[in-house]
Amino acid sequence: MMTTEPILIKRESLADAVVSKLQEQIASSHYKIGEKLPSEPELMQQFGVGRSTVREAIRILVNKGLIRVQQGLGTFVQLQQTNIDPFQQSLLRAEGAEVNEVRQLLELKIAEKAALNRTPEDIEVMRVLLQKRHDAALQNQPEACIEADIQFHIRLAMASKNEVLADLYKIIADKMKKSFMEVFITTETLLSKQSMHTSLLQSVADRDPKKAWYWAAKITGQIQ
Repeated sequence: MMTTEPILIKRESLADAVVSKLQEQIASSHYKIGEKLPSEPELMQQFGVGRSTVREAIRILVNKGLIRVQQGLGTFVQLQQTNIDPFQQSLLRAEGAEVNEVRQLLELKIAEKAALNRTPEDIEVMRVLLQKRHDAALQNQPEACIEADIQFHIRLAMASKNEVLADLYKIIADKMKKSFMEVFITTETLLSKQSMHTSLLQSVADRDPKKAWYWAAKITGQIQ
């Protein structure tokens, strides 16, 4: 399992990144309703990914109802509806401070709910991700550290057992990841917050929503 897990995580991450970008392009009318998307080879070149990643992204978008595949003709933006309402469009377009404000609000409630509803499996998965975050930080590997950090917080959102919270956080997390990649050139700052993440996880494991709220607020900079 140790040899296959990183590969699976990487493939899922790449497909999700392609999905996110295509959703943004559809929401901004870069690709209009009824318009044909570029071919597989063109998408592979555009995003710098392999054929399997493009096909997985297309499958996800088809399931979301955003696009349709016509055999022999190509892939088209769905005619009936885009399934992206104004609220989702604003999330997809959001940048910087707006994203961070939403993230701050979500993290507090997620921490509380996770402390009340987490399962032993949630705790174990988060422990593994937090260890990966720490190891990458010590080795000064910003990309790996950020990926582990994002996956930790996504799993925390899933532990809340509130699908709406979890789905909202996944959208925000994708935006935050891009921002983090631009800001954190080294892992010094990320490493300085490792102990806070450890305390947050312990609070969730202890089923203590007040302490979980506190550490989430510390991590997001809402209290000193």
